[in-house]
Amino acid sequence: MAISFREWREDDDLALIQLWGDPETGEAAQFRSVLRPSANEPWSRCIVAEDDGVPVAAGVVYETSLHPDRLWTYIEVARDNRRAGLGSTLLGMLRKEAENAPSGVTRLRAKVAPDSAGAAFAAAAGLEPIQRSRSVIVEPGKLKLPVFEDHGPQLEEAATGSVELTRAVADFYNAVHDWDRADMGLGRAQQMLLHEATGASGAVVLRDKPKHEGGKIAAFAVSYTSERTDAPADVLLGWDTSLEETEAEAAVESLLAMLAYQYPVQLEVDDSMTALAKVLDRLLAAGAARQNGPETLILSS
Repeated sequence: MAISFREWREDDDLALIQLWGDPETGEAAQFRSVLRPSANEPWSRCIVAEDDGVPVAAGVVYETSLHPDRLWTYIEVARDNRRAGLGSTLLGMLRKEAENAPSGVTRLRAKVAPDSAGAAFAAAAGLEPIQRSRSVIVEPGKLKLPVFEDHGPQLEEAATGSVELTRAVADFYNAVHDWDRADMGLGRAQQMLLHEATGASGAVVLRDKPKHEGGKIAAFAVSYTSERTDAPADVLLGWDTSLEETEAEAAVESLLAMLAYQYPVQLEVDDSMTALAKVLDRLLAAGAARQNGPETLILSS
């Protein structure tokens, strides 16, 4: 092999996809989209490896303002060119580039599927798991519906543009990402999780008591499925993380029971989302929920 390295060019995606074929994992499909020319705003560096002038591998490292303490990295090598040190060489080059990141951050993170080639490579490179994520589908009619009384918890619809809801979403996101510090402000919560451009189509909140009595949001759910179909609705479910754990679990379970009363719902849950994870684990054990696809691991150096 005559291997050479250079920066990413605009037409490299077409050449590499023809050689790589379909993505081997969902993570590969997601991260191929960040392979692009190097830039300074936001900062990113992307390197391509050529074998006799033919692109066969690429790697990228880049920073995000939402999670500022680590840089994302992704590397993909054509099957016929693996186990020849290409991935390790690219990673070394990306680590060197990271030393010049304007933020001064050099720690890396990567997202992989367990037992995949990417997971094995990341482990060999010294990256260790810091989070596990799952997609879980809750089957309809499997949870006992809560009984709402006049002066007790109340379920109500909420506008996705509501400042109160936006604050609840931002506070929840920051709290459950203490393992990888997040800077989710109100503007970002609106732009990334609640704006109609994200697919957000509606929201409901569970208050600890009626709003006119000073009731606060104990839990919330945002739907990203605009039309009712037989397919599970994608839902972001969060809660007031200042609640005691048992209170948080009760609020989560009550809201989830209402959401999945007639139709299935699909939720993405990190292990750091302890109240939701515990509720879903019980439902999985009881056969009232099922995991949808493989887990995802986030690893860090």
